[in-house]
Amino acid sequence: MIDQSLHARELYLPNDPLAAQFTNHAFPTNGDGFGMAWAGRAETLGQYRQVGPAWDSQNLKHLAQQLESGCFLAHVRAAPGGTIAEQNCHPFVDHGWMFQHNGSIPNFRELKRELTFDVATPLYPSILGNADTELCFYLALTYGLKQDPVTALTRMVARVEQSRSEHQVRAPFRATMCASDGRRLVVLRWVSPDSLGAVAPSLYHATGSTILHGVAGEKLSLPADAQLVVSEPLSLHWSRHTWVEVPSGTIGVFEQGQPPKIEALKLER
Repeated sequence: MIDQSLHARELYLPNDPLAAQFTNHAFPTNGDGFGMAWAGRAETLGQYRQVGPAWDSQNLKHLAQQLESGCFLAHVRAAPGGTIAEQNCHPFVDHGWMFQHNGSIPNFRELKRELTFDVATPLYPSILGNADTELCFYLALTYGLKQDPVTALTRMVARVEQSRSEHQVRAPFRATMCASDGRRLVVLRWVSPDSLGAVAPSLYHATGSTILHGVAGEKLSLPADAQLVVSEPLSLHWSRHTWVEVPSGTIGVFEQGQPPKIEALKLER
């Protein structure tokens, strides 16, 4: 997390004026907050989020030395022009699920009102921030994330695309998302197909026995049936492993001890 907060190698923010100064609109710094969520005791989910940058957090270093879990989500945030607040930091946690997102809903201020009206009434009071990620999470919960996460996430993407089409928004909806109930990871990678040349945010996965290299040079072995999904490959300094790119326009389910199931993300017309 600290490494990516200082130097993300595959973070691109097209059409963002603050990223225009970088080659290919690469924006290397994620300093607008961070967070992590994990499967905790008694089938509960833990959560820690902070507004400051990960590289400057003593709390993160202490927690990382103590927390043990079979399932983690972790995120560092770059939000140029957005609201910097703890309530907007990922991962979001509610109703037994944790959720995070890279990318953005284009022209979100124009689409936000009608998309928010689709959130189920009992869920609406739980929305605390103003970020598009949190709204995507509560749309997915509304569409049945707990019962059928693949269908719920697919419906959420379809709903955003419908709103984008109705408002004639030309900029693409770009997203890599991960949702987890602590036992499985459900991930998707998406970019609006009608935006020629647009690229989805990066996403990779690796399975099998992995050795991570800690900052002090120690070797940390993961279980042979571990599943890893990352926004960009961990460099050789941190991990010796072959990383496989998740194809754009797909949704996948990762469970420990089973091969990943990745299929095309098919939106209903």
